[in-house]
Amino acid sequence: MKVGDRVRVVKSVIVYHHPQHKNQPFDVLGMEGEIIRIVNEWQGRPVSANLPYLVQFDKKFKAHFRADEIAVIES
Repeated sequence: MKVGDRVRVVKSVIVYHHPQHKNQPFDVLGMEGEIIRIVNEWQGRPVSANLPYLVQFDKKFKAHFRADEIAVIES
């Protein structure tokens, strides 16, 4: 996976920061978005992030995922 890939969430992931469901549990399973960043360094130093893939779903909602929670959408 790389920045710019369209992905779909393939595992049940509960988030509490979805704009339309603030502070409520919301499952993002099946949602599609675009990878906008892969976190592999912080302040110039390499890091091993637990949730390295940052996915943008719409203008107001993005979330971090592990590689096994998302899959590239075939075009």
